[in-house]
Amino acid sequence: MPQTQIACPRCKQLISADVEQLFDVTADPQAKQRLLSGQSNFARCPHCGYQGRLATPVVYHDNDKELLLTFFPSELMLPVNEQEKIIGPLIKKVTDNLPPEKRKGYLLNPQANLTYESFLQTILGKDGITPEMLKEQQDRVQFLERLMQVTSKDVRSELIKQNEKIIDEQFFALFSRIAQSAMQSGQEQMARALIDIQTQLLEETAYGRQLKESVGELEAAQHVLQEAGQSLTREKLLDFVLESKTDARIRAYVSLARAGMDYLFFQTLSEKIDKSSGEEKTRLENIREKLLGFTNEVDKQAEARYKQAQEFLDTLLAQDDIEKA
Repeated sequence: MPQTQIACPRCKQLISADVEQLFDVTADPQAKQRLLSGQSNFARCPHCGYQGRLATPVVYHDNDKELLLTFFPSELMLPVNEQEKIIGPLIKKVTDNLPPEKRKGYLLNPQANLTYESFLQTILGKDGITPEMLKEQQDRVQFLERLMQVTSKDVRSELIKQNEKIIDEQFFALFSRIAQSAMQSGQEQMARALIDIQTQLLEETAYGRQLKESVGELEAAQHVLQEAGQSLTREKLLDFVLESKTDARIRAYVSLARAGMDYLFFQTLSEKIDKSSGEEKTRLENIREKLLGFTNEVDKQAEARYKQAQEFLDTLLAQDDIEKA
């Protein structure tokens, strides 16, 4: 996307920015990513250090979801008729881009949003992301910011105790994203601080300890499978699973060797169960139940959950406070 020369909102010097007013995901599937990630309509001034969202009128369109949204920044202080002169041609372009059979009634009734936040919430709401879910993620962001501002390990420990309920999978996903960004951008001081914070989180929280155990078991399971190499069969894989001492090890085998846990794999396990009795039969049945649960998780999680988490993070990382962190 070609950059536009604009005046910095603070120092008024000319800077370059990606200014985009029409986000038509039907015509350009990448438009949604640019909007949610803050790639477009965001100013970074090399002169005074200003960083912030630009006050730009925008139109968002998704034909599949019959969604046509508009947002006009109130700080521009333009009367409605002047707003329509800007928004109208953008909506006309949306309509012109569609074949006649795709032009439906929603195009005649665009949803105006008074705030940029409600504009984003409407988009995310169509993906099943509610304001409550966004609020939970914002709480995680604010907590992480507080952790990064504290240098005392004891004070951090107290903060961790007070907020352990939000230190979950999504929190660690957010943490990982920010840590990766810090390392890639050469912010060594922040990266070192994040490593110290991560060490505390892994040691002092229930989810952190579980994650640490999972990583250890994953590495151990990977080593076992690598040693088996080309001689690995369904029967041998099943033996490895049945020898597992922890649920984390079973889960590790599922994540690493899901493809080998097919119908024949479970049929072999069922035959073992049928031939056993007493405590051994109960143990094998419990393992089968866990395997079914873990494989179901692996099968379901990839696309839907990743997409939702990505949009959460892209939206939140586009906010000013995260950019400055």
